[in-house]
Amino acid sequence: MKRVAVSDYTLVSALGVGRAPTLAALREGRSGLARRQFETAALDTWIGEVEGVDAIRLPAALAEFECRNNRLAQMGLDADGFAQRVAKARARYGAHRVGVFLGTSTSGILQTELAYRRRAAGTGALPADFHYAQTHNTFSVADYVRRALALQGPAFVVSTACSSGAKVFGNAARMMALGLIDAAVVGGIDSLCLTTLYGFNSLELLSTEICRPYDAHRNGLSVGEAAAFALLERDADTPQAWLLGVGETSDGHHMSSPHPEGAGAAEAMRAALAQAGLAPGEVDYINLHGTATPNNDSAEDMAVSAVFGPNTPCSSTKGATGHTLGAAGGVEAAVAMLALQHGFIPGGLNRLVPDAVLHCHYIDTTHAADVKVVASNSFGFGGSNACLVFGAAA
Repeated sequence: MKRVAVSDYTLVSALGVGRAPTLAALREGRSGLARRQFETAALDTWIGEVEGVDAIRLPAALAEFECRNNRLAQMGLDADGFAQRVAKARARYGAHRVGVFLGTSTSGILQTELAYRRRAAGTGALPADFHYAQTHNTFSVADYVRRALALQGPAFVVSTACSSGAKVFGNAARMMALGLIDAAVVGGIDSLCLTTLYGFNSLELLSTEICRPYDAHRNGLSVGEAAAFALLERDADTPQAWLLGVGETSDGHHMSSPHPEGAGAAEAMRAALAQAGLAPGEVDYINLHGTATPNNDSAEDMAVSAVFGPNTPCSSTKGATGHTLGAAGGVEAAVAMLALQHGFIPGGLNRLVPDAVLHCHYIDTTHAADVKVVASNSFGFGGSNACLVFGAAA
């Protein structure tokens, strides 16, 4: 694979809005998770809620897209001057040569949940101001972002659960390699909703404590929300980082459980390294998928150990952001690029008792490091696996 320039990127999560507050939180070892309620969810859990989402107002011309998910997307577009950087790419290449490829899992389903509370008493009809296509529909967030950025290139949404926000990097790279586009906005957006919270609770995957990736007593995940964007270009004078390789597999082991030995995950990592033309020993840090569920961490540990051995530093940053589901791949790609640009390895928060059965070189405390190459793992339900490899710009 020919390396692809990442000319800009940004993210919004429970850690804050934009790169600077995210970097500060990671360096300080500070989590954005808190024990709190969301909407009417009567659950004892920790969540990663983004502050200020309800205060965002969408452009008047896009008012029918009004929902939490699209407000969160707008926060991301406004952060770090990202929309302005996309405007420069649009002027350079033409609006029809810039694609939009985004990941999400539940999109704006909260808007449907709210609409169902307002059904007509006699007929059960949904309210007239409910716009399914612009909110709940999976494509709605890509449609919104495409319109908000005045782009006319190819656009679609990938919804492969928690690998969604990573797989779109591969979609964009292939589109550019085929000559169909010159640039692409990629990333992931997923917002909190009752379906997600109660869904993971019903699967017995939701922790009543703050999530503890790779801890011996880990007992589940903490759900978060986020928006993350990156601008990929066929060439850029001053890239922030390079996308070196993308590995994708689908092992289809089980509807929700990972392959117990991480077979598909390991193949995704090997494929990403092969595309990048790198040996495992050339990767300086691995951002793990690391959800803090017993099965996920165990399977990923086996996969990482099989590919990289026991010495490559790695950690999960979900103890800081929560599991942001379809946005996780984009969020953790941004974390990978922050590590490359600022020379550090982020520590995995909340691990109290290391699991003696796991063999990865897990890092608990953030520290400075000479980081030139980072791999980022994202694994979804149904055995959808993705690994991204990024390289430093200089």
